[in-house]
Amino acid sequence: MPPPTFNALIRTHHITSRKKVAKLRAAASNYNVYALLRYGGCPGIMYCQGTESGVRDWVSTVQRLRYKDFQLVKKPSEKLPEGPEGLVTYGKAEEVESVKDFGAKIQELGIWAWWRKGMGYVSKD
Repeated sequence: MPPPTFNALIRTHHITSRKKVAKLRAAASNYNVYALLRYGGCPGIMYCQGTESGVRDWVSTVQRLRYKDFQLVKKPSEKLPEGPEGLVTYGKAEEVESVKDFGAKIQELGIWAWWRKGMGYVSKD
């Protein structure tokens, strides 16, 4: 049986530095995780999934980059899909330019309600 998949969600003020994005891509490759980045203006959103150690190490890399208003809104924990999951390529980071596109990718990953709670779009009953 494969090890459980873990995930984490990070919110920042913005993600605009290409140099930092390059470091995030390298970290995704080094730790063999899938990362999704909302690049451009406000807000900056980052999602990561993979092994527990990979996700924790990738989150530590993000923290070291000292993003403005860094918030680990969903700490690394076991991924609990709500429905069918889309396939992802581990060891890579993907970028989208809008929150709408980010949400669409999250929906494909089967964690729509989890993401909406983490972002504060719905109450945390």
